Amino acid sequence: MVFLMNSLIQASDDNTSVIFNAFYHQSLQEFDDYYSPQYYYYNSTHSPDVNDFRSKLRRLETLMFADSDTDTDTGTDVVCGDPKVFSSGFVEFPKPDLKQVLVACAKSVSNNDVFNARVLISDLRRMVSVAGEPIQRLGAYMLEGLVARLSSSGSTIYKSDLGLNRRVLYEICPCFKFGYMSANGAIAEAMKCEKRVHIIDFCIGDGSQWVPLIQAFARRPGGPPHIRITGLHNSPIGLCKVGERLCKLAKAYNVPFEFHTEVGLESFRARPTEALAVNFAFVLHRVPDESVSTQNHRDRVLRLVKSMKPKIVTLVEQESNTNTAPFYPRFLEALEYYNAMFESIDITLPRHHKERINVEQHCLARDVVNIIACEGSERVERHELLGKWKLRFSMAGFSPCPMSPLVNRTIKRLLNKCSERYRVEERDGAFYLGWMNRDLVASCAWK
Repeated sequence: MVFLMNSLIQASDDNTSVIFNAFYHQSLQEFDDYYSPQYYYYNSTHSPDVNDFRSKLRRLETLMFADSDTDTDTGTDVVCGDPKVFSSGFVEFPKPDLKQVLVACAKSVSNNDVFNARVLISDLRRMVSVAGEPIQRLGAYMLEGLVARLSSSGSTIYKSDLGLNRRVLYEICPCFKFGYMSANGAIAEAMKCEKRVHIIDFCIGDGSQWVPLIQAFARRPGGPPHIRITGLHNSPIGLCKVGERLCKLAKAYNVPFEFHTEVGLESFRARPTEALAVNFAFVLHRVPDESVSTQNHRDRVLRLVKSMKPKIVTLVEQESNTNTAPFYPRFLEALEYYNAMFESIDITLPRHHKERINVEQHCLARDVVNIIACEGSERVERHELLGKWKLRFSMAGFSPCPMSPLVNRTIKRLLNKCSERYRVEERDGAFYLGWMNRDLVASCAWK
């Protein structure tokens, strides 16, 4: 104990702060038992007894600077664990685990322990990095979410992402890309004998999903079908650009093609001679359900689509459970899910690559912040596991449509070229695309 005190006295002010912070993490529970925000925040109707306050401080001092139960020559302290002692007299304590500190901070936020949360937030700022390891990058955005939750500013951070960034995300994170591929495969299989095809895309983005499908239809024996695509987009201007791009592509491949920019219900009516396909790719989780509104738009949309009598409906969603979970378990789920996703991205682009940083900041970060910081109607990112989606589709009157084995084999072959740690499994007629032991994306088809 004498050695530890001498080290503290000899250290500079900055080093003293570092040592104290390290000590704080080693005895977090004991510290909380004696050091509560109530001794700092009080009003005129409630003032703590001064003597009691001093007594608490003495007990805290005893806890922090009590003699070690072991010989001081060994450099081991029962509270601090097993620090390393250098010839200069400086003591280095074990480095805190970032994931554990994130969880501890989320727990404090969940318990409305603002004082402890802010202490941990201060520590986290020194541990995260947007150009570091996967957990450091994710930690930076989860920290942003925790800060936004404390300041009730999450809804101002969640903004529409740029289509370019989203497209790059699908390229550097194969699970998204192959989720689209599985949907295209299901549509191509269902429409292989149709002469006129109408595709309704509830989240068309930049239209990249339909480029390989148009190319595949162009090579179909007997000639391509007439294709009509109706798309939804956040911006009418963006929707026009998507239409122009797809029309130009179809013309180059001699595929009869129409593109509709209207988003009214009338534009969703299939013509009598058309076979209708409806695509829900990474969009239904943003539609409010019964936990947000009594109108339950999520199930209402499914019933509307069923009334159109589509030949095929494709669903591609992130395999995560963040819809109705309370804040703390939702935080833990997001931590595990996005950590696997950030690890999968790590093998495709270098950590300091500007494009990767932009994609994570403008696509994944906004989702993470929304999941952590927002509640009620402001929380847009509400993922559900495929089991729940199956229940919703069944209640709307749909029947499952098995995915093509050819699509399964093709995706497996392409995923193996990216990394052996990517995997695809077929379970109960659906595809699960994942990273190591974690499912990231689920894909299935209905009729």
